[in-house]
Amino acid sequence: MESKLKEMSNGSHSVAQDVNGVSRDTEDQLVTPWTVSVASGYTLLRDPRHNKGLAFTEKERDAHYLRGLLPPAIVSQDLQERKMMHNIRQYAVPLHKYMALMDLQERNERLFYKLLIDNVEELLPVVYTPTVGEACQKYGSIFRRPQGLYISLKEKGKILEVLKNWPQKNVEVIVVTDGERILGLGDLGCQGMGIPVGKLSLYTALGGLRPSACLPVTIDVGTNNEQLLKDEFYTGLRQKRTRGQEYTELLDEFMSAVKKNYGEKVLVQFEDFGNHNAFELLSRYSSTHLVFNDDIQGTASVVLAGLISALKLVGGSLAEHTFLFLGAGEAGTGIAELIALEISKQTKAPVQETRKKIWLVDSKGLIVNSRLGSLQHFKKPWAHEHEPVKELLDAVKAIKPTVLIGSSGVGKTFTKEVVEAMADFNEKPLILALSNPTSQSECTAEEAYTWSKGRAIFASGSPFDPVNYEGKVFVPGQANNAYIFPGFGLGLIISGAIRVHDDMLLAASEALAAQVNEENYDKGLIYPPFTNIRKISARIAANVAAKVYELGLASHLPRPKDLVKYAESYMYSPIYKSFL
Repeated sequence: MESKLKEMSNGSHSVAQDVNGVSRDTEDQLVTPWTVSVASGYTLLRDPRHNKGLAFTEKERDAHYLRGLLPPAIVSQDLQERKMMHNIRQYAVPLHKYMALMDLQERNERLFYKLLIDNVEELLPVVYTPTVGEACQKYGSIFRRPQGLYISLKEKGKILEVLKNWPQKNVEVIVVTDGERILGLGDLGCQGMGIPVGKLSLYTALGGLRPSACLPVTIDVGTNNEQLLKDEFYTGLRQKRTRGQEYTELLDEFMSAVKKNYGEKVLVQFEDFGNHNAFELLSRYSSTHLVFNDDIQGTASVVLAGLISALKLVGGSLAEHTFLFLGAGEAGTGIAELIALEISKQTKAPVQETRKKIWLVDSKGLIVNSRLGSLQHFKKPWAHEHEPVKELLDAVKAIKPTVLIGSSGVGKTFTKEVVEAMADFNEKPLILALSNPTSQSECTAEEAYTWSKGRAIFASGSPFDPVNYEGKVFVPGQANNAYIFPGFGLGLIISGAIRVHDDMLLAASEALAAQVNEENYDKGLIYPPFTNIRKISARIAANVAAKVYELGLASHLPRPKDLVKYAESYMYSPIYKSFL
């Protein structure tokens, strides 16, 4: 059967193969799809992994009992793609575009990913932030077919059995949420499933992992969102959130079952957990499982990459800059720690010393030593000696940062006065408004450029259109985690990593920053365009994998000679296969 898989035609597209010569995107398919049911091709048309619609050839229609089940026309996948993009562009409402794409994913998986790969800049805001946030808010109303695995308190004691209900056995990455802190929208409970589904779509489209290797999971322990609890269409448990020992036991059982069912090397990505749980889960499982928190570590890595590349525009080294954050939760403290680690790596100074260049403001004001007694544990490293300051504007004036970073989840907090103050003592103030979705952004691109009189270097978490200020067009960058996590995850998987180390995050940041070219800098961009994202992901994966091997944490031995080519060879192709 393996030799037959090698010979399967893929049109003009060569099938990516692993070191054993086996196609990566068919490795879990040990039988051809039609051998399961040769009586009728009807089941083939209803299987999204193998359905090609009108692209089935005459010979395929004869061989697989499709005659009469399709109109007589035969079209190419490219024509199908043009038709779908034309249809999607007819929708004025982004949520309707999202629903159309989800329908396509359930109907024709390869066409869905071809659309996403070929039109990534246009469709990324639809399948991911900001539209996915609205989709989660309305998930109960737009729910059609279940995607992923739902593990609720009802399944406690039998989670391993639930995992075995999932039809795909060769799972390589799991994205899991408990829905407590979805983007900047708060507790959406069970309806947070849109986030793991969206993230894993990007793992395939941008990072090249096989769709069948990806498992979205929602842990449902209830919700404290009163509006959802009263919503007749809500799909989750109708109870307040369970916390404490019962919550811990459920997560422990889940993590244990994951390792037992999928092995040591399955990557578990924590997504949109509340602050109190996010840090605890990462700390608890990082020494026993391959775990990664995108909100803490992924955000940190993509922001650090932007800062490294921005140095070519603003000058100086990281150590020469002063950083002020609005927001001291998962994202803020995660970014701050990775910046401190990178400065420590560059200057050889202890990280306790490099943290002193970084200041954080939370809801109670500047984090200073006099507040140590009341601070949560993850904020304590950022308490420095300074008089108390309540307001962000006063903190900006007191600290005089060169870099202002927003991770507060609260929109419109970088006011005109704040931006003008940044521009007063910086020739090129670096302003990153990272909160998602767009409605929660600390300021808009237009506000940053206008209030700084066109001098700001700006990037945001959600996309903004180019801005024309006094005859010059500014293209805002997007500090989107989608730059990092697909390539980062791919690097862990191709190396067979057994644990995540901070040095791997630094390696990912450095690889991304290296992809920004002079043409990008001329437009004021500190991130490369998404159009080349698969090549970018391959280079990030190679850099991460190299660090995994260097640290002795790789299990796929020997190390491939060319890690970039190896990463590219691992990537899933959405091109239709011939079923003859």
